[in-house]
Amino acid sequence: MSWKTEILLVGAGQGDVLRLDAPISFWGGIDPETSRVVLAGHPQHGQQIADKMVAIPNTVGSSSSSAVLLELIHQGIAPAGIILGRPDAILPIGGIAARQMGWRPPPIVVLRDHSLQSGERISICEDGLVQLL
Repeated sequence: MSWKTEILLVGAGQGDVLRLDAPISFWGGIDPETSRVVLAGHPQHGQQIADKMVAIPNTVGSSSSSAVLLELIHQGIAPAGIILGRPDAILPIGGIAARQMGWRPPPIVVLRDHSLQSGERISICEDGLVQLL
């Protein structure tokens, strides 16, 4: 099974899906030192996003989310890919900044109304194709 996506930040990666069941802001919602979901009351509280294909229904505000993603990339604990339920203009900025610094950011794509589930293994290709492995 495969899906064509809208590319926000080109790249390729693969890994196990971690589906977040509620919106989140990386600023205050993700710990940049551990990559854990720290937002109190979030359904995936305590889960690590490092090396996961993180499927997020949508992000919640804060222009500082891009800085948290940049820090995760710098620390080597970023997601392997990010699949958003709708476009976000802020989060990809962290990946763009990382690329400018010579670091490898995760691909960021938009896939509306997907049925991806935690634990499934997927890949994101540079052309934006998401494939179930």
